[in-house]
Amino acid sequence: MTGRTDDIIARIRALEAQLESEFAARREAFRYRLENGRVVFEEEARRRHRELRTRFLTFVRRTRPMTVVTAPVIYALVVPIAALHLSVWVYQAICFPVYGIPRVPHAPYLRVDRHRLAYLNGVQKLNCVYCGYANGVIAWVREVASRTEGFWCPIKHATHVAGTHERYPKFLDYGDAEGFHEGLEAWRRHLARGGGTDATR
Repeated sequence: MTGRTDDIIARIRALEAQLESEFAARREAFRYRLENGRVVFEEEARRRHRELRTRFLTFVRRTRPMTVVTAPVIYALVVPIAALHLSVWVYQAICFPVYGIPRVPHAPYLRVDRHRLAYLNGVQKLNCVYCGYANGVIAWVREVASRTEGFWCPIKHATHVAGTHERYPKFLDYGDAEGFHEGLEAWRRHLARGGGTDATR
């Protein structure tokens, strides 16, 4: 891996840390704090949230009919998403111990907390629960898949791929036949140690 690529990755990580600092500042601006992973709003903020909630009937009247028609299509996807969740859970429970890869925990990915916001009505809260679960499952599956890819085939593609996972920039260069076997073993050792994004660490 070139020093230039390492520098770019380091800058990306610095920007991610800066973004987290900005999120912390926004928490203060919106008058809430985190206590043991749970959001606690100041009383005045909670009161204002309740005042700003759109009542159910008003919400329904403002909703376009075609939006209502598409709702069953959206919610029907919970079945394949739940099936994917279960399938990948079984997959990593069986295969990751064989490969020597630590299993990916759910908690960092499945965040379902937006339904606690007092300015959302019941329908909006249900939507937020669904989206939190669906996107959390997909993010968790992506991490399981990226560890699997790192174990079996940590090679970049020949052409640009949109939306690659965090490990991808450190994968082996396409066409590097001489470095493949050593690099593959390095990735497997790295994943066995905890599976971060950089096999050279």
